[in-house]
Amino acid sequence: MSILAQQTETGRTLTLVLFLLMVVATVVITIWARNHTRDATDFHSGGRGFKSWQNGFAIASDYMSAASFLGIAGILALSGYDGFLYSIGFLVAWLVALLLVAELLRNSGRFTMADVLSFRMRQRPVRTAAAVSTMTVSIFYLLAQMVGAGALIALLLGIREGETFLGMNAEVASNVGIVFVGLLMIVYVALGGMKGTTWVQIFQAIVLLGGAALLALLVLTEYGFNISNLLGDAAEASGIGAGFLEPGQRYGVEVPGDPTQTMWNKLDLISLGLALVLGTAGLPHILIRFYTVPDSRSARKSVNWGIGLIGSFYLLTLVLGFGAAAIVGAEAITAQNPAGNTAAPQLAQAVGDNVGGSTVGAVMLAIIASAAFAAILSTVAGLVIASSSSLAHDLYNSVIRRGAATDREEVVVAKLAAIGVGVVSIVLAIYAQSLNVAFLVALAFAMAASANLPTLLLSLFWKRFNTAGAVAGIYGGLIAAVGLVIFSPVFSGAPNSLLGEGVDIAWFPMSNPGLVSIPLGLICAVVGTLMSSESKPERFATLQVRALTGAGSERAVKH
Repeated sequence: MSILAQQTETGRTLTLVLFLLMVVATVVITIWARNHTRDATDFHSGGRGFKSWQNGFAIASDYMSAASFLGIAGILALSGYDGFLYSIGFLVAWLVALLLVAELLRNSGRFTMADVLSFRMRQRPVRTAAAVSTMTVSIFYLLAQMVGAGALIALLLGIREGETFLGMNAEVASNVGIVFVGLLMIVYVALGGMKGTTWVQIFQAIVLLGGAALLALLVLTEYGFNISNLLGDAAEASGIGAGFLEPGQRYGVEVPGDPTQTMWNKLDLISLGLALVLGTAGLPHILIRFYTVPDSRSARKSVNWGIGLIGSFYLLTLVLGFGAAAIVGAEAITAQNPAGNTAAPQLAQAVGDNVGGSTVGAVMLAIIASAAFAAILSTVAGLVIASSSSLAHDLYNSVIRRGAATDREEVVVAKLAAIGVGVVSIVLAIYAQSLNVAFLVALAFAMAASANLPTLLLSLFWKRFNTAGAVAGIYGGLIAAVGLVIFSPVFSGAPNSLLGEGVDIAWFPMSNPGLVSIPLGLICAVVGTLMSSESKPERFATLQVRALTGAGSERAVKH
């Protein structure tokens, strides 16, 4: 019997009550933060007053999205070792952010990554390109979270085909979920700014980590904390046997008799790994977090906190994924959701039933449902604050008003931008519910790695780098990433592609474009630079001093 058939009215009520309690708590936090948000620095960077551990929790909350919580647990449950490989890519990525980006970015900029990119270049073209990149990456990532929110609402309220709950069928409930999440993220950002968003993210990180830890503890208790037995049962229940604990079930699959396809599968795995490892340090909603602390040392320490929390979280998802494989079983998981996204909720109910019957199962399901919603709300809030800050600070103030806007103007525009981004995201998500969520997330990482990271690093480390190179790098990386995906098997020509098998325009053989689009973004940046005679070595020297010491980073760059 499926999770939907087993779920009682009591379970539905518990899920709603816990979720609404969490929403009330976060709205109270937002209202409090609104009363302490006075100027642009407060709105965009929370007054730069957050401690390292606070920013570390917020970073973790930004990163531990529903895709991480539900998606990775599902991949582990269905693909075994390959799911672990996927989660490790997310974690290793933080070393790039720690070693190459965190401190230098905090010292060099004020509110957004464009502050660094445009420091020694012409403001308007570079800030426009950076705003376009920020919006493009954020929208793809935002759509993934909101589409997931809609699907999760219908699933966790137990609305089956032909049934209704509170007068809603599954489709209506999904749309209501998207609208509700969208309105909440507008409230978080427009009212609380970065200060409110950060405290909401800290609260939701605690909820998510607490829920995952509780479920993992119950799974380990059921196995007497014997990891070997858990892995053995997971392998046996998978129907694959020992191969379940070895690579090659999902990524880099070897195709007998077809060495060419095997080669492409291996290269696709490398491409995905590159996008995940390099993309994190270019995600706009991650980059703006480095501006919320008082200095570069705090930025570095907050990344250390984030690595510790995220690493702990992924260790917990290992237990949840293999626990779902062993206790729920692959057949029951795929019957509920072919992608395995319901593995964690199904495990919660199964373990709860084993511990104390259906009531405890309903309670556990409600807790995990609330944790999943916390992950969604936290990530979408971070994405909206990044988008609204870029539109207000980079596009409105620096491009349209040429740096003449007052703090009050900029904050008003940022709030209006948050409302606009939220409304657009709600509308797009309602019409994008058929899109593959994992594809949207992977594409966002590939775009960030192809467009943002190369230009950011070249701006910090290459004296010759100039305006033409920055603009060419950003647009070249974006176009390469999106273009290659359009002509890949994830878009057409395959049974699970976006357009289905009926349309086939796929000539690019890999699902993730990173292996090609990241070098292309870098090449565009280098070629664009060399084709222009612009050079400002004195500005580069100033930027180096600023990046290493933080001198002058509090002032807006207006030239």
